[in-house]
Amino acid sequence: MQVLQVQLTVGPDPADVGRARRWARSRLVGCGIGDDEPLAETLILIISELVTNAVVHTGCPAVLRMLVGPADSAGTVRVEVADSSDCPPRPRHAEGDDTNGRGLELVDGLADRWGWQPEGHGKSIWCEVDRGAREGVAGAPVGAAARRGL
Repeated sequence: MQVLQVQLTVGPDPADVGRARRWARSRLVGCGIGDDEPLAETLILIISELVTNAVVHTGCPAVLRMLVGPADSAGTVRVEVADSSDCPPRPRHAEGDDTNGRGLELVDGLADRWGWQPEGHGKSIWCEVDRGAREGVAGAPVGAAARRGL
């Protein structure tokens, strides 16, 4: 099985997050994941959150990597975002009107697996989304938190 690995360096400007989303969407389409599929929407949201966290919390460039199997595969899509900070990610719980603090909660709810590891002088936060069952009731994305009953 051939796996496509692509990567993009994202500048330290939060405005570059939109460029990362557009780039990722075009790569997903190129791998046979339709623009309007729930899997694509789930991955784009995860990518947006991880890239935003890396750029906002470090003020440095980040590297977005995607590993995607063939279109006819029911395998896994892996997303990695590496940054230059060696500080581990700290999931937070946002309260009602808070304007941030939901990113890793979203990733946890949407991804099938996620974690982080040291990489060079920084770290890489990764997540995996299984291509098999991506829709739940009424087409809602199903992630790890949903399967855990959260």
